[in-house]
Amino acid sequence: MESTLSLDRASANAAVAPAPRVPIADDKAMLRAAAELTRDLIAPRPGLYWADMVGSALIGYAALAVAVTASSGGVTVVASVVAVLALYRALLFIHEVSHMKHSALPRFREGWNALVGVPMLTPAFMYEGVHNLHHAKTRYGTAEDPEYLPLALMKPWTLPAFILVSALAPLGLLIRFAILSPLSWIVPGLRKIVVERYSALAINPQFRRRMPEGEALRRFNRTDTAASIWAIALIAMVAIGIIPVRGFAIGFVIGSAVAVLNQVRTLVAHLWENEGEQMTVTAQYLDSVNVPPPALLPGLWAPVGLRYHALHHLLPSLPYHALGEAHRRISAALTPDSPYHKASYTGLPTVMAKIGMSTIRRGK
Repeated sequence: MESTLSLDRASANAAVAPAPRVPIADDKAMLRAAAELTRDLIAPRPGLYWADMVGSALIGYAALAVAVTASSGGVTVVASVVAVLALYRALLFIHEVSHMKHSALPRFREGWNALVGVPMLTPAFMYEGVHNLHHAKTRYGTAEDPEYLPLALMKPWTLPAFILVSALAPLGLLIRFAILSPLSWIVPGLRKIVVERYSALAINPQFRRRMPEGEALRRFNRTDTAASIWAIALIAMVAIGIIPVRGFAIGFVIGSAVAVLNQVRTLVAHLWENEGEQMTVTAQYLDSVNVPPPALLPGLWAPVGLRYHALHHLLPSLPYHALGEAHRRISAALTPDSPYHKASYTGLPTVMAKIGMSTIRRGK
């Protein structure tokens, strides 16, 4: 899942132009092995999806309730950390929703929206119809990719700004659903703007989403209305004292922490080194990041299979629970000199350092 921060691509062009890059050809052996070795892993496990998503959400909401009502500062902090990690995991199922065949997991999208998407003001339509464009072979890394900016080629200050601005995500979502959405039904022309510019989890400021049509539009409007009603009710409950200001503030901080954690994960999901040209599948893979075991912490900051983000770009339809086994099979089958192994990193600090050093070199 990507964030909503927009940075201008012109920032990259302001840096010193690097030497021309040699195009990366597709490694057919890697692509063939990835496809052939994982054919039996393609089916999702509905029971696991439901148990994981529902369990994460319930743990998150229970921890949130403890954090809001606890009289001890220590209990509030511990409960808040648990709430952030659990709600973050539940929220990241939006990524699976955007990829899955809904006939294989009936009503999962509706269940996720009801339990997570609407309460957290991030309904599935914020990713559906958007994230799939990031996986289009001719769009990845170009100006038509909603989830890509050449961050490694921009000024060094853009990296901390990219992360810190995400702390305002809960405020932005409240404005989107409590104010802009209701107004968009009565102000001529505003509905189109809200759908195009404020209904997508995207980081590319040039991106404009298309207006959904048919059943997709009806589902969009139903979910948008539900999120709007919830956002307005939430503000009203705080205003009349049903929800204490302290409790709302704690919830806001937890929501901000979830957004910041996701933004950090987004930052290290790719190397962000493409300057807008079309890339081969292998080049897209090498511009993406795997953080496989034995590292343990990626299971917390990149859950629901997102620690295998590069592999996901090779096999976007593979369910999250199959990515670990797929990685083991492909790693064992390919020779040490295969490009497949070059997308694996030891942890978050390694990737952040690599991207940071790239911005410093380009900014000189």
